[in-house]
Amino acid sequence: MCAENRHLYVAPTCRKIDRELSESIPALKRPAQLERDVHSFAHPDEVIVKHLNLHLHVDFARRQIGGKASLYIENISGVEELYLDTSQLTIERVTLGQQEEETSFTLGQEVKFLGQPLVIKIKPKTKVVNIHYKASKDAAAVQWLEPEQTVERKAPFLFTQSESIMARTWIPCQDTPTVRMTYRASIEVPQGLMAVMSACNSQHKSANGIYDFQMFYPIPSYLLALAVGNLEFRPISSRCGVYAEPATIRKAAWEFADTDKMMAAAERLYGPYRWGRYDIIVLPPSFPFGGMENPCLTFATPTILAGDRSCVSLIAHELAHSWSGNLVTNANWNDLWLNEGFTTYFEHRIMEEIYGAEYTDMLAGLGYMDVKAIVAKLGAQHKDTHLHLDLSERDPDEGMSDIAYDKGHFFLRMIEKNVGRNAWDTFLRNYFDTFAFQSMTSERLVSYLYEKLIGKNEQLAETLQIEKWIYGPGLPDNCLEVNSTMLQQVESQVKAFTAGTKAEELDVTNWMTQHWMYFFRNLPPVLKKEQMSDLDNVFEFTASGNYEIRFAWFTHAIAAKYEEAYPALEKFLLSQGRRKFIKPLYEKLSETPEGLAMAKRIYEKARPTYHSVSTGSIDKILQWK
Repeated sequence: MCAENRHLYVAPTCRKIDRELSESIPALKRPAQLERDVHSFAHPDEVIVKHLNLHLHVDFARRQIGGKASLYIENISGVEELYLDTSQLTIERVTLGQQEEETSFTLGQEVKFLGQPLVIKIKPKTKVVNIHYKASKDAAAVQWLEPEQTVERKAPFLFTQSESIMARTWIPCQDTPTVRMTYRASIEVPQGLMAVMSACNSQHKSANGIYDFQMFYPIPSYLLALAVGNLEFRPISSRCGVYAEPATIRKAAWEFADTDKMMAAAERLYGPYRWGRYDIIVLPPSFPFGGMENPCLTFATPTILAGDRSCVSLIAHELAHSWSGNLVTNANWNDLWLNEGFTTYFEHRIMEEIYGAEYTDMLAGLGYMDVKAIVAKLGAQHKDTHLHLDLSERDPDEGMSDIAYDKGHFFLRMIEKNVGRNAWDTFLRNYFDTFAFQSMTSERLVSYLYEKLIGKNEQLAETLQIEKWIYGPGLPDNCLEVNSTMLQQVESQVKAFTAGTKAEELDVTNWMTQHWMYFFRNLPPVLKKEQMSDLDNVFEFTASGNYEIRFAWFTHAIAAKYEEAYPALEKFLLSQGRRKFIKPLYEKLSETPEGLAMAKRIYEKARPTYHSVSTGSIDKILQWK
């Protein structure tokens, strides 16, 4: 421990976790071969970062994060240069070792999507590199929120989103999932606010505004995360709880009451949860994703607080990432499916354990519709319908589609069907144990499947068509279709409504969010205005408090030019920034001249409230300049 961290506070619960789990964590070893990532300037085959110490100050007035990052390195090749990833960072000075000996550095040419390489002069025996820097107020990973953009409207807020390659916009690092590191951090924030990170967190506000963190386990840079705001903590069980603004905390704790049951179900399936605590933070509505699997602390959108726990499969998904993604990680972004496909499969298994097979079949049915839709949109032979992608010279965010999630899930579901659930579960349990805290590639997975599951069984290999699934387009012909009795009941009501049955006569008894999602997806693309009015008068969709339902309803409202819903649509686009919702709505609006004009008018007001992840997508749709 370096001198500057000698007073680091580590919560007693974290110390206990550290003692209990330390023996189960493999030593942080350098892999035999480290390939360079096309989305990183780093040379981890020469010098690899093993640990990070952060000392940062959060300045809301200047909208700036700044301080010092100390990188503990292993100089594998005895080279004299360390290559790091940066973007939008001001590097003030760089020093070596505990004595902070000054050294020289250069910032390379700006490269689209990637930022700038930071090249630091080191010595063959250098162990610590200290970088004094400031992040830009426009750092792509960081969103700064005014009090008016929060639920309580009393205090400012910030959160980071580092995936895929945005950690480099607030921390100089080897920003590639090939590299894993432990970290410690000391974060100074305004008094009265709470800071939390992807680490072991305090459950109470600090009197002096200084918070200290420890991540004991090696993680890739995209899992570095920070949130600061007027937060409160509420426990759900002895090992999980929720952080949120005080006005939201009670609702969130109720919504996530089954989290500990999900953890127990996950552990029964694929082994112990290795990260100590599992907590959730509900962020302001501008958060661009449903959830982000930051270790120990899932970042979640408030749009999943449906009031009936019908959207908590998202929590099961983020929890499952504690095995697939956080524990065994895609080595590069061409293989995102190794994170998301495995996690979607695991999510469904958790939900089946708790809510039953019929419920899970309904989730799978929706996923099947999603993946068929994206294949139809892109084209059955399109290269982006492969599981293993080629994202060279492209923003890796482009790989984040339903292909990675749902085609990946159906690939694993197909294997389970053909080898049997017991054999498949044994394989997956061994997979997570064998490759824990390591990076994985499609090629390595294929080899492991043949070694441990298929062996010399040529008939099984021919049945599974593994290479066709991973390296080929579309959905192979051995993809399993989903038969859901719940969704069949919805289909009957869709047929009745389109045949002329009035909305008030439909049988929607005990319908949940997923029933309505399927209902909307199976309606004709363009409804008559009288049909829209009928549905709205009976079910009050325009005024619904359920974000999934409102999103589906507004999609139909745009297609039908149902102007009665337009004020609510505008409010919806202005009040939250979840990309899953806003991107398709702007796309739909842009299909007509009048819709495009409306979209641009709304976006001009909404854009400053969206995270860069969302604006990066919508700018392209609206050709925004």
